[in-house]
Amino acid sequence: MFAFVLRRLIQAVVVMVTVAFIAFLLFQYVGDPVVFLLGQDATPTQIRELRADLGLDKPFFVQFWHFILNAVQGEFGLSLRQGAKVSRLISERFPATLEMALVAAFLALAIGIPMGVYAALRRGSFMSQVFMTISLLGVSLPTFLIGILLILVFAVGLGWFPSFGRGETVKIGWWTSGLLTKDGIHHVILPAVTLAIFQLTLIMRLVRAEMLEVLRTDYIKFARARGLSNRAIHFGHALKNTLVPVMTITGLQLGGLIAFAIITETVFQWPGMGLLFIQAVTFADIPVMAAYLCLIALIFVVINLVVDLLYFAVDPRLRVDRGGGH
Repeated sequence: MFAFVLRRLIQAVVVMVTVAFIAFLLFQYVGDPVVFLLGQDATPTQIRELRADLGLDKPFFVQFWHFILNAVQGEFGLSLRQGAKVSRLISERFPATLEMALVAAFLALAIGIPMGVYAALRRGSFMSQVFMTISLLGVSLPTFLIGILLILVFAVGLGWFPSFGRGETVKIGWWTSGLLTKDGIHHVILPAVTLAIFQLTLIMRLVRAEMLEVLRTDYIKFARARGLSNRAIHFGHALKNTLVPVMTITGLQLGGLIAFAIITETVFQWPGMGLLFIQAVTFADIPVMAAYLCLIALIFVVINLVVDLLYFAVDPRLRVDRGGGH
């Protein structure tokens, strides 16, 4: 177990250093931060002094080493567009993105798993065909179109939900939460549903496929021969083994929900990291872009590590002593 964790940690460090190097290249080859800060009318003397103050006159690898040290401390400099510390901007926007992603993940799991189980156990039934058709639409339709359709129907047409913003929030230390207020919950529903639909359909199809595969295995046939009830077979044995690969995919999808919430946040003007990143790209705000890239990579690495450990814990085959062969 220790060797397994150590290998994963080494891999995580290598990945993060690689991503940090890519993010650092943004500072070198995408615009000049000195020009952004001083403007086009700056004198050569002002440019030289500011480059020296920012350490941009030092050798490439020295700059990269300082970038790594600052990134470990969560410091990426000042936003070129807003003039505020990037770490403060990220900390203000991260709670909104994380809450929307968690609500979307909950909806995807709470709805997708039962739908997948039903589609597998009632294969060929009318409702099973309806679920498969819905899943096909969910996979095929782009996220921005789903968001616009939901706004058109439920915000503009029926007036049930607001079409933009996060609503009322409650501050808990440095963290802000909209899930503790009625208005905040009201605002998060449409963005979360938009973000969850693709993940929901993916989980449903995965659970259905895995469930059908497990139901064909020998130990399920043996359980039927022993006279176990269908309920015990389906939910006590088949579903338990079905959820092992689903757990892996779901963990990685949570990282995807956070990373790829950009479109959803743009459609609903949700004040999260995705909207901040879009604004940074529009204005070539390199420090914000670099910080976003490193943070998303860190989220994926941590989630991947946790999923690997959970998979190692629930699947006894991974704990077999390979050298001993037993």
